[in-house]
Amino acid sequence: MPILIAAVVAVGALCLLDLLLTFGVIRRLREHSNVLAGAVDPGMIGVPPGESPGAFSAVTTSGEEVTGTAGLRVVAFLSSSCSACPERVPPFTEYLARHRIGRDSVLAVIAADDGTPPAFLSQLVNVTQACVEPYDGEAATAFKVTGFPAFFLLDADGAVTASGWDPSALPEPAMA
Repeated sequence: MPILIAAVVAVGALCLLDLLLTFGVIRRLREHSNVLAGAVDPGMIGVPPGESPGAFSAVTTSGEEVTGTAGLRVVAFLSSSCSACPERVPPFTEYLARHRIGRDSVLAVIAADDGTPPAFLSQLVNVTQACVEPYDGEAATAFKVTGFPAFFLLDADGAVTASGWDPSALPEPAMA
């Protein structure tokens, strides 16, 4: 009988130790969740409104060089491997047409590490200055792009006035 009592006490002590360790793990997980939740703002897609992107230069598919945001009103970042990007191209071109934003005021940056342009590039070349660059290219770095697709509306000074994952959510651009 004393062996049975000792075994029950040992199992009880092990259960109590396990319970304490579980509470400790849960507490640590909550701390880490709070740290991770504060690390990335899901609404932040790049340079926040009111700030200007860094300096960059890009060469378009037609050989033109775009340096910085001077003269640009809209900048779009798309990816050749993004599943949502092809479906966002028609609303993007409609947004440009609806607000009468000319080709010279729009830059479409397509991220493709292998340099192979995606099929949707043909829909963009007539309405935007389009360029293909790596995912960590100069333009994406200057705009601090965190994901694709990303659309930025700029003011006359080249500062971001609005941004979003969907071009139809962008406000009407200010008159140039």
